[in-house]
Amino acid sequence: MKRFALLLTAVAGPAAALAGGVADGLQAAYRSGGAGPFSATAGADAWQRQVPAGNGEPARSCVTCHGADPSAPGRHARTGKLIEPLAPAANPTRLVDAETIEKWFRRNCEWTWGRACTPQEKGDFLSYLDSYRP
Repeated sequence: MKRFALLLTAVAGPAAALAGGVADGLQAAYRSGGAGPFSATAGADAWQRQVPAGNGEPARSCVTCHGADPSAPGRHARTGKLIEPLAPAANPTRLVDAETIEKWFRRNCEWTWGRACTPQEKGDFLSYLDSYRP
């Protein structure tokens, strides 16, 4: 975990445009912890995976708020707030800061799946978003 924190620090910052893909730096950090290889196909499958929400609420997935097309805007299921597209092909400024990416993984994985996403899942999601073309 300490090694991951050091790698995250190395790729984080206001100008941390993660060259060579959406999050090569984060994926390197995930690999250092034993995750990988990463798969855009696994990321796409996870994007659509429905998880029971409990408390009588409908099942959730990434699609619930972000939509099936990550190159299009989404809307938060509860607040209706606009969510900018995640795919770098549609929004090159969206996934360029490692700290922000990790913050949203923490929030969204917990809200959607009721748990933290694993490094493998995060790497797969980033591979999917980076490879997505409208």
